Amino acid sequence: QVQLVESGGGLVQSGGSLRLSCVVSGINHKFFELGWFRQAPGERRDLVARIAYNGFTTYQDSVKDRCTISRDNDKATVYLQLDSLKPEDTAVYYCKAHGGIVAIQEYWGQGTQVTVSS
Repeated sequence: QVQLVESGGGLVQSGGSLRLSCVVSGINHKFFELGWFRQAPGERRDLVARIAYNGFTTYQDSVKDRCTISRDNDKATVYLQLDSLKPEDTAVYYCKAHGGIVAIQEYWGQGTQVTVSS
């Protein structure tokens, strides 16, 4: 059973910070890129950040100065540190694993709500 379990979302005031966590199980995570996406109501699901097993990271330009993605390979966990949050950051944040050994596979978590009040 593959599971990606997010946590850390919640309600925060503008300018505040949150740290999201995603624990991955059921796959060998060293063969998977891990990432965070977000989706606001009525909008597409967009990449926030992603990180390879070796630590190489990619960020959306709109958030790269305000967030940091990291992974603890011993704990099979990926984190997203969000700082200086703005109301436009309000969305459901989803954890994603992409990769595989023989066949490419893709898995999603159920999402965690981030709400930033003004």
